[in-house]
Amino acid sequence: MLTVVSAMASADENPLHRRINQLLPTTAAPADDATFLRRVFLDLAGRIPSVTEAKQFLNDTSPERRKQLIDRLLDSRDYPRRMQEAFHIMLLERRGDHQEWSRFLRDSFEQNRPWDEMVRLLLKPAADDESARGAAWFQTSRLVKEGAMADVDVPGLTRDVGRLLAGVDLGCAQCHDDLVISDYLQQDFQGLQMVFENVVVRTDVGFPAVGEKLLTAPRAFSSVFEQIPRQTAIRVPGAAEVALQTFAEGEEYTVPPDRKSKFPGEPKFSPLQQVAEHLTARENRLFAANLVNRVWFLMLGKGLVWPLDMHHSGNPSQHPQLHDLLGQEFTAHDFDLKWLLREIALTDVYQSDSTPSDPSVPVSVADLSEKRISAESLFWSVLIALEQLDPSDTERSLEQQLAESQPLQELQKQFLKVFANAPKEPELLFEPTVAAALFVMHDEQVLGLLDAESSPLPGRLSQLEDAAEVVQQASLQIYSRPATEVETAELVELLQTAAADQRSETISQLIWAMLASTEFCVNH
Repeated sequence: MLTVVSAMASADENPLHRRINQLLPTTAAPADDATFLRRVFLDLAGRIPSVTEAKQFLNDTSPERRKQLIDRLLDSRDYPRRMQEAFHIMLLERRGDHQEWSRFLRDSFEQNRPWDEMVRLLLKPAADDESARGAAWFQTSRLVKEGAMADVDVPGLTRDVGRLLAGVDLGCAQCHDDLVISDYLQQDFQGLQMVFENVVVRTDVGFPAVGEKLLTAPRAFSSVFEQIPRQTAIRVPGAAEVALQTFAEGEEYTVPPDRKSKFPGEPKFSPLQQVAEHLTARENRLFAANLVNRVWFLMLGKGLVWPLDMHHSGNPSQHPQLHDLLGQEFTAHDFDLKWLLREIALTDVYQSDSTPSDPSVPVSVADLSEKRISAESLFWSVLIALEQLDPSDTERSLEQQLAESQPLQELQKQFLKVFANAPKEPELLFEPTVAAALFVMHDEQVLGLLDAESSPLPGRLSQLEDAAEVVQQASLQIYSRPATEVETAELVELLQTAAADQRSETISQLIWAMLASTEFCVNH
């Protein structure tokens, strides 16, 4: 214990973000304050700043203003919602939602629940804990039939546990050793799948819950190529094989099954508990390596290991020393996600300009990439830009304001339908679609939000006589930055040459163009 305390104290004297700066010097120029402002709001609050918030930061001359903003956002009411949305996309890949699942995520991020504890709940849900029982949705949402003739996709759940929680995609090792990746063995897949083949979805309660049948024998399997009988006990990515434990007949359960209520019982030996404990163990370096890689991607736009779920010896980290440091410190700080996000946000590379100084030079790990904005964040940002929602309302959160408007709730559903990926497709890169383009061009409700007679922003800007002021206010409202001299000159000319009876329509079209631009639709 003394060694751990000493190491922690030493690390805190030289914070992680400074050590990252030493390991990862960036040649990019620092991002200007407006760029940093928008970037960190989208990453930590899941929305753009309001004009009031933008002015407050851009007028601040304190040398600590960026650090103070990061801390404010991490302590804001927006942070749990942002993390709920981001981790829902990461962990569920849009397989549907459930209010208990949403509650589990929201409570976890409000309480800053450690990541290892969250994952243990995903793998061994606690049905008797009302605030955490929704974690079972991670499994129950996958243990469903998707067609009259289909079986429950246990191999898919097995693969997702490896991919999302350990960063290893064992999918191609189901029937034989992976033909390309020598680290991924059929025994690894079969030893993990045997656990989830043993899981049953509980029907005796009105919320997501799972139970386990007794597991008393090793898993028998053979390669489709060799047909040689083999067997394995439980296998956990990054950990040693787990031996099975058996008990005398009548002594297998801590809580026996209840046939009347269809409760499957609580076995003394729980394979789910074994996976949960061995996967999240501090000595399992794969566990921390996966999460820090995904958080690095969330904040920087690319993973240190890419693809994110391909950790193996043939695909090493782009910066092994940095990756190891992140994993070790994340573990030493008790898997504290908020701490990790803060340290990354404080680094020079996160606060650098994402525009490459030389486009001919390949992007490196020390460069920040433009990032996709989730459908959720895009929705909140559009409504804040158009002054339909007010993030400075101290009485009502954005969700509470949204709940008061049925039309905006319907618009949110359309945003998620149009801008999100199809279920089971990871959302990684910015990939514009024809459907999204047609939606912003023709959707009646979207266009209605630009009507100067009924919508706050176009109505307010139409009342301004000074064309330059219209341009500056629109840019600050939508882009969170002042308009450049070139933009101002071109757009002032556009407004001044518009016919008097077309001025309001021209302003609405200007707002539409800014909202539909790449600058607004990506985090840069």
